[in-house]
Amino acid sequence: MSGDRTGVVVQIRLGSTRLPAKALLPLGGATLADMVLARLYLVPAELHILATDEESASALGAVAERRHFELFVGPADDVLARYCQCARRFSLDRIIRATGDNPLISHELASMLLARSVGQEADYMTFAGLPVGMGVELVLTEALFRAEAEARAPAEREHVCPYLYGHPELFIVEREPAPREFRFPQARVTVDTRADYEAMLKIYGALYSGSPISTASVISYLKKESLLSDDVPRSDRPGNGGGAR
Repeated sequence: MSGDRTGVVVQIRLGSTRLPAKALLPLGGATLADMVLARLYLVPAELHILATDEESASALGAVAERRHFELFVGPADDVLARYCQCARRFSLDRIIRATGDNPLISHELASMLLARSVGQEADYMTFAGLPVGMGVELVLTEALFRAEAEARAPAEREHVCPYLYGHPELFIVEREPAPREFRFPQARVTVDTRADYEAMLKIYGALYSGSPISTASVISYLKKESLLSDDVPRSDRPGNGGGAR
């Protein structure tokens, strides 16, 4: 690795068009953004940073403060530049990248990814096979700086890492399968729409008791719900030992 100063950097802003200001929607007795940050604060990094835009900063500043996150303000739409500016401001060598629409993001797997990165030369690392909205990315800032200088496509600027994994001839990219007990790629735990939010309220209502829900509990719940929502008659469904369909 190029260095050992790690920052967990979560991008959040309030400009969503499908579900406006979703980061401030009620969840877990606080807000959706609170739940995201509470989980990510458990990842053992030197810094925890909420990276937003100028329009959203005043509303999100209070969330960052109560969750012990630094607040960084950068470009609204060029999120790659926002991350690179943040990395320079805080002298980061590597970043655990997360997004603010994932209130069940796995802090356990993020910590595992960070531990596995020690001594590795990969520019980009992630786990594959997780429910949508549960994973994170680990990226070296040197690689991000190169992407910032070379990436031109709007999608490569808005989504931060596509230039890296789109150019395997330039970067070392590792997509390791997630541990077997966490693999459930057909599930979805991100919040992009009103229906997603209502599903998240149901999950939190069933599992949340004041501290971050364990990833194992979430996976167990999702698999159970998948079986119960199946069209197969109840008597024909597999028991607890069966996999999700």
